[in-house]
Amino acid sequence: MQLHNLEKPEGSTKPRKRIGRGPGSGTGKTCGRGHKGYKSRSGAKRRRGFEGGQMPIHRRLPKFGFTNIFRIEYTIINLSTLDKLGDFDASDVITKEILQSKKIIRNLKHPVKLLGNGDLSKAVKIQVDKASQSAMEKVKAAGGEVLLLK
Repeated sequence: MQLHNLEKPEGSTKPRKRIGRGPGSGTGKTCGRGHKGYKSRSGAKRRRGFEGGQMPIHRRLPKFGFTNIFRIEYTIINLSTLDKLGDFDASDVITKEILQSKKIIRNLKHPVKLLGNGDLSKAVKIQVDKASQSAMEKVKAAGGEVLLLK
């Protein structure tokens, strides 16, 4: 016995409702829409979020949050990234342009912040907009220097 071999019981499938086929069908004249009113008209459909005239939830709930238009987005670089950067002399200054050419930062418009995640094995001179205290200490311990812009 398989599903396609089963006999369908009597009344298990309903014939579709044929609307607007005269009074004998039971759904002639007004076609099951009743008399007058919004839902009897053609093209009538409720908009998304409509709750029958009651104040919708998106208007009942309070707005919250705040966007600071003066917020500064920093591009973050860790010391572990600097360590993998490649061969640099202690006299060379690593600037934003060099970081962009090495594909470490994308946009020169965003200020760069140096964070102290990881260790530094060689002395480097790096020029950034901002640096954390731990990053500055680790760079100095490795014999390097952090040059802050601004």
